[in-house]
Parts: sequence; structure tokens; C-alpha cells
Amino acid sequence: MPVLGIGGIFFRAKDPDALNAWYRENLGIGAGCAAEDTGPGDEWSWTIQGGPLIFSPFKADTDYWPSDRQYMLNLRVRDLDGLLEQLNASGIDVIIKPEWNSPETGQFARIHDPEGNPIELWEAPA
Repeated sequence: MPVLGIGGIFFRAKDPDALNAWYRENLGIGAGCAAEDTGPGDEWSWTIQGGPLIFSPFKADTDYWPSDRQYMLNLRVRDLDGLLEQLNASGIDVIIKPEWNSPETGQFARIHDPEGNPIELWEAPA
């Protein structure tokens, strides 16, 4: 197959500059950011660590995320509990449901960006 991976994630925003700043400040992602152990980023891209990526269309009537949104961003994280503490300290509402977690798939939490887009935070099992 010629496809090597995801080259970008593009979506509409009411205020792209403010939303870019929110993602950079609260999650450390976006242009110029680099994940731990990846080296420096550049002015256009976010350098990430390799790992699993799920690509999965859902049924149109799914209730897994709000029905008024076409997509949900899922971010693979390290130290979910530590990140949730930081997000709570910043005043960001965090949703946790024990039924989302399992030893086979890991731990999950949800937040929403300032424009209401759902973000699932996923810590894969060790």
C-alpha cells in the first residue's frame, strides 16, 4: 500500500488562531510542537511518536460522541492521570466513565475544546 500514515488533520474553526493557541497551551500539540524523544518540531508541523492509530468510521447515529459533531479527535497520551490534573487545574471540564476503561484497551477520558469539539484522551495499556 502506498499510504504511510496520517499527514494532517484539518477542520473548520470559528477562530483558528485562538483554537491553535488552546491546543498548544493545554495539550502541547500543533505547529512547532514535538512529542517527548522526537527532536525539535518545525514551524508547520507537530512531531509525534510512532505508535498505534485507529482509523474507524462509526455509524451515523452513534452516541459515542455528541451527535452535532462529525468527528472526535482521539489523542494517545502518557500519564493520563497527570494530564487530567493539569487540565482540571486549568479549568477544563474532564469527563471520566469507568465503563470506557478495560485492561485490553486502556484508560480514556474526554474533554472539549473551546469550540465544543470532542477530544478523547487515551492511555494505551502498558
